[in-house]
Order: sequence, then C-alpha cells, then structure tokens
Amino acid sequence: MNDRYHAAAWGEPLLKELGSPGERGLLMPGFDGEAEPEPLPPGLRRGEPPALPEIAQPQVLRHFTRLSQMTLGHNVAVDMTAATTTPKYPPAVNELIARSPKLTELHPDQPDGTIQGALRLLWELGECLNELSGMNACSLQGFGGAHAIFGGVLVIRAFHASRGELQRDEIISEFASHPTNPATAAAAGFKVIEVAPGPRGYAELDAVKAAVSERTAGLLLNNPEDTGIFNPEIDRLAEVVHDAGGLCGFDQANANATLGICRARDCGFDLAHFNLHKTFGAPISLYGPAVGALCVTGELARFLPVPVIVRDGDTYRRDVDRPDSVGRVAGYLGNVPSLVKAYAWIRAIGPERMADVARHAVLNNNYVHRRLAAIPGITTAMPGNQDRRLDVTRFSLERLKEETGVGAEDVRDRITDYGLPAHWLSHHPVTSPEPFTLEPTESFSRRELDGVVSVYERVVEEARTDPKLVRTAPHRGPVARMRPDLVDPARPPAATWRLLGP
Repeated sequence: MNDRYHAAAWGEPLLKELGSPGERGLLMPGFDGEAEPEPLPPGLRRGEPPALPEIAQPQVLRHFTRLSQMTLGHNVAVDMTAATTTPKYPPAVNELIARSPKLTELHPDQPDGTIQGALRLLWELGECLNELSGMNACSLQGFGGAHAIFGGVLVIRAFHASRGELQRDEIISEFASHPTNPATAAAAGFKVIEVAPGPRGYAELDAVKAAVSERTAGLLLNNPEDTGIFNPEIDRLAEVVHDAGGLCGFDQANANATLGICRARDCGFDLAHFNLHKTFGAPISLYGPAVGALCVTGELARFLPVPVIVRDGDTYRRDVDRPDSVGRVAGYLGNVPSLVKAYAWIRAIGPERMADVARHAVLNNNYVHRRLAAIPGITTAMPGNQDRRLDVTRFSLERLKEETGVGAEDVRDRITDYGLPAHWLSHHPVTSPEPFTLEPTESFSRRELDGVVSVYERVVEEARTDPKLVRTAPHRGPVARMRPDLVDPARPPAATWRLLGP
C-alpha cells in the first residue's frame, strides 16, 4: 500500500479549448497535379468547414501526456479491481507486431492472393481456438463478446429453422451469468427464460429441467459463473437441453480459469465464444478495443457468420459463398490488430504451458479470496458454497455498511486514493447487496496481491475509525467526487465534450 500516492491533477482543458487561430501542427503541401480534382457531390460536402482546434504539435503532445498521467492504466496500476475484464499483462512486443506496416498498410478489400500472410495467421488463430474449445469451426468476426454471442444466437436460430422447428423461440439463461446472454437472445427475437442460481451459486439441474420445453431453442451459460463458481453439473445440464431438442452455448468470457483444463465441447456444448481482448492478452482497459470469437461444432459450421477463413492446400481465402450463413456481424475481417495480439499471446504461451495460466490465475484468486474474507466486514457472495472460486470472486460489504454506514460505493472511491482503480460493482443484489468484485489473474505477483489486500484492510479500518473520510473520497484524485444526483436516470447523458457546453 502506498500512503504517499497522489494522482496527477493538471486541470487539463478540452483539446478544442487549446490553441489559437493560425496555429499548425503540420503544413500540408498544395495540390501539384495537372488539374483540380473533381469536387465531391453536393450531398457529401459540408456546408461549413469542421470546427477543429488549431494547435501546434508540442501542445498536442503535452495535452495527451497530461491526460495519460491522470489515468490509472494497466501499465501503472494493479488493475485486478477492474474485475470481470480479466485484467492481465498485455505484452508490449505484441503492440509492435500489430503495428507492423505489413498489417497496417493492408487494405481490407485487397484480393486474397495479396494477403496470404494475414489470412494464414487468422486461420491458425481459429485452429488454436477450436482446440481450446473442442470445436471444429471458428468465426473471428465479432467486435466483442456481445457480437460473438449474438452470432451464436443467430446460429441457433438458423439451425432450428433449417429443420423446420420454428416453434423453438425460447432461450434459457442463468440469472447471474453475463447480461449479454439474455440481451443478445432478446435482440434476436427470442423469449428469455432466466433460471435463478441455487444456494451453491449456479443453475441447478431441476431448475433447467423445469425451464425446458418443446419451445426451447437453446441454453446460454457461463462456467465458471460470474460468481467465480464452477458448475459441476454442466454436462448434465447440456443433456437436459439436448433431450428437449435445444442447443447449448458456452459463454467462455471467464475462460482464464479453465484454459487447457476444461473445454466447452467436452462439457457437451455445441458452440462457444471467447473474449480475445480478455483471456488472450489483447488489452481491453475495460472498454475495448474488443474482439469476440465464435467456435461451433462441425454440424453448425455452415451457419457461421461470413467471412470464414478457410485453407485450400497451401493457400488461404475468405469464404463468403456460404448459403446457410447467418451473414455478417461486423465489417471486413473483424478487429485484426487485437486478433494478431491474441495469436501472438497464444503462440508465446504454447500448448504445453496453457494450463499453467489457469492454474496460476486460480491460485492467485483463492489467495486474495482467503485474505479478504478474513477482514471483518467483508463477506463472500453465495456463502452457501464453500468451494474454491476460480476466475473471480464476488464479495459483499453489506456487513460493513450495517456496522459503519460505509458501503461498496464509498470504498470504491476511497481505494483510488491509494492508487487502485475503482472496483467493479455488479449483479446487485442478485449475488449479494453492496457487492464488489476482484479478478486476480496470472499476471500479478504475490507482492502486488498483498498490496491490494492491504489497501482494503486500511479502508475498512478507516470506515470504523473515520467513516466521513471514506464517504467523502476520493481526496487524492484528479477529479472531484461524481454527483449522481445530476444525472436523470430516464435520460442518460451522452459522454461527450458537449456535456460541458452551455
């Protein structure tokens, strides 16, 4: 714990407020062709030039450097408090690889014959993901987990339509799973049947048996669940859904704890998705750039979103001539830079050490879990299950709130005064009231884990001795405490500079 930490606070203005008329960062040469280029059609031309800031290069550099100094990014902070984003070290060398001109100067409409290296890389990445999921075919199209899950839901719908079973209009999901599961099912037109977690923190066999019917199209489920608990009945749940005629989709956003140990197909599932910006080391920083991969069995391969990268002998191509495909879920080849970073991460780890990632992540998570659970006022969500938590642990500050009046939001703001990013609040009150979540992945050292625990020990102590100090935090940050009373829940604001305008 760093008692001397204090965030940089530059009071930096908006970029549009800097500079002055006539300042330039780059002088563009004039057009020296033989004739003036044809003007754009009137419908594509602006009535007035855009109101862009006029500012020189040194001021731009200082502006963005100052902003970076006010950010608790993963390269300066222990960010396991970002929770279910699977915070881990993204190797810096992968940034250099993804920025190679061999990739950045490609055009997405180039003929396949001119991008064989890129297509081979993406095909091999798909093969790696197939091996890790136990599936047979892969689509790398999605710009995030929700895209991949939505693609999977469309595949489920297309499969049943191909069999004439149009009455299958229900998707079963678990109450504590990722919200993207029921959300994407609803977006695709399905009725969502949500089952509540049992006392041990996961969907139980009897609940799924009660939910299935002749209208069941499929099941979407995390494992481990978003509580960090592994469902040991996962294969039996799949049997129940299959017996009812449905398909099973495995949400592997929490796959960091199961890599090389537990595969979706081996659990009886028909399709699965990975968040490559989480599990496979492509940086996310909570909000992207994201990429989701969808893996399916051979029976479902014909329905995958296009294009699918295929290998013909020694050449590779984008296969778009797939009449049964559900179509595109994103543009071109998807988020190629993050796909490259994920491929480089997988190759660097190698198949013989992939399971070590999971083992070390589970060890770190349980070490932090045991230490935090020993702090008076902090309890574990789903206390009816004393099994180890795998990928994450949901904690509760309900007891501390009852004893001191200091809750999860107050503690969230106070830990930033010690250099930790604000912890994640979610699933309130499904898993527990006053929740917070940590996810110590394999990237953190024991010293860093101990440092995070010591911050919580200090803040809990402050809640008992000086609760006002915690409730009025943060005190060392670059911005003042947010005022939720200024936001109308019925009209959420757009987060742009225009909020600061008149």
